[in-house]
Amino acid sequence: MNKQKLWFILLLFTAGIFMYIFVLNLNPKKNMCPCRTSTQSITPLNNTKHLLVSAYMDRRVKGWDLRIIGIFRRDSMMILHCVFCCSGNLSKRSTPASFVRHAGMDDFGFPFETMDVMCSIPEGCKATHVTLLTHSDSMEAQWQIFLPVGNQESGGTEAIEPQFNLTVCIPTLYGDYNNVLQFTQALEMYRLLGVNRVVVYNTSCGPDLDRLLRSYSQEGFVEVVPWPVDKHLTPSRGWRYLEHGPGDLHYYGQLTTLNECIYRYMDRSRYVLLHDIDEIIVPYGQNQNSLISLVSQLQQQNPNAGVFLFEMHLFPTDHVDPSAKFHLPQWEGVPGINILENIYRLYETNREAGAYKMIVQPRMVQQTSVHKVLKNFGETFKVPPDMGLVMHLRGCLITHTIPPSYNQICVSKEHMRVDTRLWGFHDKLIPSVDKALGRIGMLREQH
Repeated sequence: MNKQKLWFILLLFTAGIFMYIFVLNLNPKKNMCPCRTSTQSITPLNNTKHLLVSAYMDRRVKGWDLRIIGIFRRDSMMILHCVFCCSGNLSKRSTPASFVRHAGMDDFGFPFETMDVMCSIPEGCKATHVTLLTHSDSMEAQWQIFLPVGNQESGGTEAIEPQFNLTVCIPTLYGDYNNVLQFTQALEMYRLLGVNRVVVYNTSCGPDLDRLLRSYSQEGFVEVVPWPVDKHLTPSRGWRYLEHGPGDLHYYGQLTTLNECIYRYMDRSRYVLLHDIDEIIVPYGQNQNSLISLVSQLQQQNPNAGVFLFEMHLFPTDHVDPSAKFHLPQWEGVPGINILENIYRLYETNREAGAYKMIVQPRMVQQTSVHKVLKNFGETFKVPPDMGLVMHLRGCLITHTIPPSYNQICVSKEHMRVDTRLWGFHDKLIPSVDKALGRIGMLREQH
């Protein structure tokens, strides 16, 4: 090929590129958005060290319209700007973002923490998606990944009839957790207690538990939210940096998932229950076998309450019922703990350490921690343990504190009482657990 022909081809190629750019700039659809919408539960924010999780309309705080829940590195904060998709078109201007830290020491010393970003929406914009920019030029947002905006109808204010009465939020399964028997028993207990939905944030679990979760998801009782926080950060398996570090983030992002779940179900559930995988809130009142009935009663007695605190009581799994009454042959070989055998309960409740878990009205909560709500609009009510309490079913963690700690005391039966409250549900619980285990082929056949 001679030089003249080569130059002619290059000239045509260059002209084609300029023509494409010219047509693109004339195209009225160039402002259409979002070009890219996040389908992930964790989305890195371009040009920062921060991670975005989800966005929800929230008009409960004067001057703000929308709340973005994220995981931010505390020493890398910068000015950010909110940019919106308004009914399919990119907003012509951005608005300044405002950061709201979670009050108290809720980063537990880790460099990354849960944080809210508050945005105001430009007038005339019906926001369907949002993103953040490190500068105010909204046109640059065409290259960003947008988050869909949830709770668009209510904004946290209007009284929409919820789909569910009571939803349980369980944060951060991790470490290939495979405690199938206890998890199945807990889910079926909640079903008996009137729970309509259980939400599980899953980083990793064992193969047997994965099959169980898939079965419950197909049924519609469980929603599994993928939570690949370990793909973005080095999460800690503990809750305090000095003891459980090094790591970037507290307990696999437990605080982030608890807050995210409140907003995820703000319009869909009348009440939300917040606790860990090894806990069950159980009513203890006479003839009281329903959590929603108990909470409704407490709400009637305390109309301004939006947060109900339940004391945590340890049921050590190190000690089991010597009669073996519920050591059932069909559950042999199923990995995990049989909670019907854990009948010993500590006298000591550790209430001085603030050991409570919560049932809340999500519309009355702005921010939560693990054992208390950080910001809310209503009152908080501590539920007497003779009406309901948290059964914390786990092994003793030996410590060497003086005086002896809550965990040390649990190694000796002299500090315990017999509590067979769960036995009152056995006639319905056992068949339900058998059915769930049978669906995934883990129930031993009886001959």
